[in-house]
Amino acid sequence: MEKTEAKKRIEKLRGEINRHRYLYHVLDKPEISDSALDSLKHELFRLESEFPDLITPDSPTQRIGGEALEKFNKVSHSVPMLSLEDSFSLEEMEEWEERIQKLVPGERLDYFCELKLDGLAISLVYENGVLIRGATRGDGKIGEDVTQNIKTIESIPLNLRIPESLELKEIGLGGRQIERLMNSVRAGRIEIRGEAIMAKKTFQKLNKKYEEQGKPLLANPRNGAAGSIRQLDSKITASRKLDFFAYSLMNDFGQERHEQEHKIMRALGFPSFGGFSGATKKYAAFCHDMKGVGRFHDYWDSHRDDLLFECDGVVVVVDKISLQEKLGAVGKAPRWMIAFKFPGVEVTTVVEDIITQVGRTGILTPVAVLKPVNVGGVTVSRATLHNEDEIKRLDLKIGDTVVIQRAGDVIPDIIKVLPSLRAGKEKEFHMPRACPICGGAVKRQEISDKKKEKSAGYFCANKKCFAVNRRRISHFTSRAAMDIEGLGPKIIGKLIEEGLIRDAADIYELKEGDLAALERFGEKSAANLVASINKSRQVALNRFINALGILHVGEETAIDLANHFKNIKKIKEADLETLNALPNVGGVMTKSIYEWFRDPQNEKLLERLLKEIKIENPKEKKNQNLAGLSIVLTGELQSMARDQAKEAIRERGGDISSSVSSQTDLVVAGRDPGSKFDKARELGVKIVGEEEFLKMLGS
Repeated sequence: MEKTEAKKRIEKLRGEINRHRYLYHVLDKPEISDSALDSLKHELFRLESEFPDLITPDSPTQRIGGEALEKFNKVSHSVPMLSLEDSFSLEEMEEWEERIQKLVPGERLDYFCELKLDGLAISLVYENGVLIRGATRGDGKIGEDVTQNIKTIESIPLNLRIPESLELKEIGLGGRQIERLMNSVRAGRIEIRGEAIMAKKTFQKLNKKYEEQGKPLLANPRNGAAGSIRQLDSKITASRKLDFFAYSLMNDFGQERHEQEHKIMRALGFPSFGGFSGATKKYAAFCHDMKGVGRFHDYWDSHRDDLLFECDGVVVVVDKISLQEKLGAVGKAPRWMIAFKFPGVEVTTVVEDIITQVGRTGILTPVAVLKPVNVGGVTVSRATLHNEDEIKRLDLKIGDTVVIQRAGDVIPDIIKVLPSLRAGKEKEFHMPRACPICGGAVKRQEISDKKKEKSAGYFCANKKCFAVNRRRISHFTSRAAMDIEGLGPKIIGKLIEEGLIRDAADIYELKEGDLAALERFGEKSAANLVASINKSRQVALNRFINALGILHVGEETAIDLANHFKNIKKIKEADLETLNALPNVGGVMTKSIYEWFRDPQNEKLLERLLKEIKIENPKEKKNQNLAGLSIVLTGELQSMARDQAKEAIRERGGDISSSVSSQTDLVVAGRDPGSKFDKARELGVKIVGEEEFLKMLGS
């Protein structure tokens, strides 16, 4: 075959293979058998082998990469991949609804419910219609580039499908919106997020195969999916036969509801709800109220065994996108979306012992040592007991047979004791009078949980306790605090044992020579760790506050304190009355903050830390020239990202709106503006271009 003829045939084969991929994975309407599709792929592979210069990165033959990788590169997400708040009852869901309704008074809340898949969250980025990057969630801001492995998943298109205009009109998009979407598919950037999963059937087949070969078995489908994506050799990933399910479109094409996003993603070639091969049930539902949400949740709770994949609950989303933007996020979780989890899997086992662990604040936490048992595909041997009050409430004794429950990946809880199975040899448990690590005295004092419910806790009174010190320093170096990469609990323990550090401030005095002599350390490792320590010398105020490890003060409270006081000196000087007046702060938390800054040992530590660390205080608000103005953004800005523009408007007192109405004061129009531009002209709303907008910002 001549090259010209081969090129035409190759293009036709690619188009046909991609069409059948869409029919099979998205529409669940296969037209040909798997063997026939394999035959088409084989012909394409043969022609590309004959004419290798005609191979393109998005060809169906390029799903499996060549050489194995040495490591995964880190990538930054353009918009953080947030995690969800969990709810375990309809009452908690109603409380959530009540909270968010207060933030958008008078607005009607409709919900889109979709099954919560138990897999690995993935971000897919397409440029000019071609997949250029697949990345894991990571910590939400930084993930790992797993593109080569992602390409092996057949249900993920290597190039985006170009939908028909009629399809998009049926979805509810207008002329300009359709044009903008088409332009982005052909010559723009589109990001899709979703879940990589391993079907139950695939999981069972693989484990049967591994058992026959004498290999370690996969723990559960979720771990199977996560482990497959993180293989350095994409051939191994390909052999695992993963699936993908899209749940979020990161581009604004004028869609007004979350349900529309699913329809757009399906039109672009992604499996979305109802798009699994062989699926006959409806996996998503639009609900007008919380009763409808409850019915959808309860139906799938009782039918989850019928699903082709693992599912641990329902994701409930405020359907209207304009309300999502108003509700925003708190910490790492969006306010407008929540996971309504199914009840955890329950099994029985025996409590062989109860031990105590020492936390970073010195609190002693009892932990049940269990006779190992498989719960939901995972073997567990520990269960959280929280505190002495919980042990008394359960009437738990060492040797008891208990019912344990595991929900998601959390450590199991003991939910019930079966006293009728006692043999008379069971033993009462008492909290130790001496710290199990250092032997110091243990004191009982009042504590409160996140809901400010009070209970009694036991603390090691020895401020030099090794366990407390190690955990305190580990918290200081953690990702949510100073983020010192490479300085984990084991290395911290070694540094304490060798006398190289006694507290967090000593970290900044470490030199490469101190570290290089340690076991398993070398010059390169020492240099890397010192560089990581130096990188942490500049830190945001909220992260520094969190790093101090003040009892009851977590990430959210640290942000509140930073935003209110603006600098560490004012927090240190704040009296009890001032602290108590802050929203979300009070009672036991107020006392804890006040006392921490007045403890002589903490004062010395803070003084030493401030000599080593430069704290970035929250930015003061700019001039308020946009105060009170309702502003809508449309089109693509060349000088800044959409989020940066929103932040700049808010800093100057303006309010962001997602839709144009007679109440809109200003529309900022970038390149390729959407229907909002047309509506603004119709209503006579003032429209400014990017250049004038930058002048308004003073840039």
